[in-house]
Amino acid sequence: MSKPIYAGIDCGTNSTRLIIGDGATTFEREMTITGLGRGVDATGRLSDEGIERVREALVRYSSIMDDYELAGVRMTATSAARDAENRDAFFDVSENTVGVRPELISGEEEAELSFLGATAELDPADGPFLVFDIGGGSTEFAVGSSRMEGGISTDMGSVRFTEKYVESDPPRPEELVACLSVAETHLDDVAREVPMAMAARQLVGLAGTVSTAAAVEIGLAEYDRDQIHHFRLTREAVEDVYRTLVTESREDRKFNPGLDEGRVDTIVGGMCILTRIVRYFGAEDILVSEADILDGLVLSQMP
Repeated sequence: MSKPIYAGIDCGTNSTRLIIGDGATTFEREMTITGLGRGVDATGRLSDEGIERVREALVRYSSIMDDYELAGVRMTATSAARDAENRDAFFDVSENTVGVRPELISGEEEAELSFLGATAELDPADGPFLVFDIGGGSTEFAVGSSRMEGGISTDMGSVRFTEKYVESDPPRPEELVACLSVAETHLDDVAREVPMAMAARQLVGLAGTVSTAAAVEIGLAEYDRDQIHHFRLTREAVEDVYRTLVTESREDRKFNPGLDEGRVDTIVGGMCILTRIVRYFGAEDILVSEADILDGLVLSQMP
């Protein structure tokens, strides 16, 4: 008897992603850079263009989902939608396209789903793990071994930081210092609110900035999940990729193997956050995980 198959869609600040799986096998995994949250920090609204880019991705995802007999579908909206006053208009468009209305989840729920997905393949004996998910508008932290025992969402993200603090091309040193300093303030909040985080044995990094840093370090000409998933990204490698990407102009930066064209503009903010996390927690390395909130969405639907 075949196992029930579930779908999960994550409408993030910078990307819209789809997963279809049964908890043991992933049949589909898609990612589209849609930039839903561009400008939200300044305007408080999702742009018509951003909503349309997500709608186009959802049309394609809906077609893929039609090939499966799904036992359930769960679609979530995160930081950009939490910050936007017109999110209901976006939810209406999404529901009309997919047939499921997005759930506006809290930062802590986001952290818990990310932890569930990222640690499913890990041995709890190697914990406690500090799982961090650098998104476009927020970064979630979750700590625990077999389950999340503490979590927090912070208002730092690759899109948010780049739009707020980076005006020059290439970025000026004082702009990078601003990103790093603000990131440290948020990490002080993590240490205060989730003190267990400081005792974690292994940092586990999720999402586009972390995967990009690994891909650039490896020198991947094309995305290869098998090479990135559970790659150990050393502190020295993070610092090296940081120095390379944040000191180059946009025109030079885009030629780095492993850097997706859709992340060329926002990677500066993301790398500032990643670098400060590594420094703050004194981590020797980060375990890069391509299993994340999407996998958590599938697992959360299973009986």
